[in-house]
Amino acid sequence: MSLWGVLALSLLSQAPQAPVSPPVRQNGWIALTPEQRAALIADKAESPLAERLLGMSEKFLNTPYVLSPLGEGQGVDPDPTFRLDAVDCLTFVEETLALGLARGEPEVPALLERIRYASTPTYEDRNHLMEAQWLPNNIKKGLLVDVTRKYAKDDTVPVTKTLTAHTWQSKSSMALQLPRERQPVGTFTLNMIPLDKVLEHAHGVPSGTILVVMREDLPLKATRITHLGFVVQKKKRTFLRHASRGGYNRVVDEDLETFLARNARYDKWRVTGVSLFEARRPPATVASQPTPARGSADVGTP
Repeated sequence: MSLWGVLALSLLSQAPQAPVSPPVRQNGWIALTPEQRAALIADKAESPLAERLLGMSEKFLNTPYVLSPLGEGQGVDPDPTFRLDAVDCLTFVEETLALGLARGEPEVPALLERIRYASTPTYEDRNHLMEAQWLPNNIKKGLLVDVTRKYAKDDTVPVTKTLTAHTWQSKSSMALQLPRERQPVGTFTLNMIPLDKVLEHAHGVPSGTILVVMREDLPLKATRITHLGFVVQKKKRTFLRHASRGGYNRVVDEDLETFLARNARYDKWRVTGVSLFEARRPPATVASQPTPARGSADVGTP
């Protein structure tokens, strides 16, 4: 089992216990023919990126949550490299980004590969760790920019995650099955809005912004980021569009205030705040050929 799976299972006991839901409807992708899907991806390809991300992510609403649904199609993780019928919190964001950034369907695989991997599409080179790999690699590639301080101003605080050889000796870290030479070590810094300050700034965060959830730093955990989704502003309220495992078990638009209140109740691994990232259009060459960058990573889900 991947580190992602270990973390998700450890958090399952803290998931929201919602009442039994009615049968889940199909998502907006399933009913489309291949031709309709291709036309949708190509339609208004030069629209503002935030608008594109909202449209593509909306098609995923009601998509069932399946833990770690994507892989390399072979080897350590033989799951398919792309699918639209199941997501978890990370693959929902990754696939939405690839679909939104693409000017046409043929560009989607290369974009998704660039987002998910440091350089080559192998398990060892996948962006498994958010602080050490997924975020910094995609920032370096020009696909993301940290906008936490832009919206939280002086309420922003710097936080760190330190990975040591000792971290990689824990059961959850070893579950990732990375060879020693591919185990990142060092201290990684991020900006964070403390949990009790998030709602004060939420209404000023544009729709389409990526919100990541951060927990307290535990030395034997290889990450402190355990969830992510898209901010959605509608009806004068702020929502988080995300793939939620517990209670919902699908992609939903959840009132952000409700989401944060639930997260504030977690006591086994305390949630400390959130960070915000804005997606950016990559250079034109990105769609056709990934460029080298170092690293590999995974996330769990609240």
